[in-house]
Amino acid sequence: SLSSGVAASTSSYESIATVAGNSGTSVTLSSIPSGYVSLQVRYYAARDGGSGNLNMRFNSDTGSNYADHYLYGTGAIAQAGGDATQTRINYVGPVKDSANDYKAVGIIDILDYTSTTKYKTTRHFSGVDVNASGGQIWLSSGLWMSTSAITSITFDLLGDTFGTSTFSLYGIKGA
Repeated sequence: SLSSGVAASTSSYESIATVAGNSGTSVTLSSIPSGYVSLQVRYYAARDGGSGNLNMRFNSDTGSNYADHYLYGTGAIAQAGGDATQTRINYVGPVKDSANDYKAVGIIDILDYTSTTKYKTTRHFSGVDVNASGGQIWLSSGLWMSTSAITSITFDLLGDTFGTSTFSLYGIKGA
């Protein structure tokens, strides 16, 4: 709900695209139209073996102009950190082994994605349950130091392969 106590309208979100990320090393949402105030990505993801983090790039930019901050907890520990001058936004959220059917879920908000006068900021809320061995919950943010409008978003697992995964993109309409 909004600060006034009024629930946000679900009609403010318009579905743009949904992409499956099964057996590939990256997933790209491309040809993102302008005309929205912000974007939101909702995902569930798994990787073929091991554990690691979901990472994100915009417009195929591989320059060292990304930064991120993160806070995560497992129930036993809490940890925080950040990175600057990265080639992608790291630490979007945890992604675990698909062989054990551990699906990570998350929501990513991308603010002012069409602006050509300011850098792009993102916020992420994600988590994964790994049954008896615990789970993780993440709050993180990212920065792309570019004034280019965002026209594509690419997710990767640093070379690992996606298991059963789906990424859905929504446009958030203005008032």
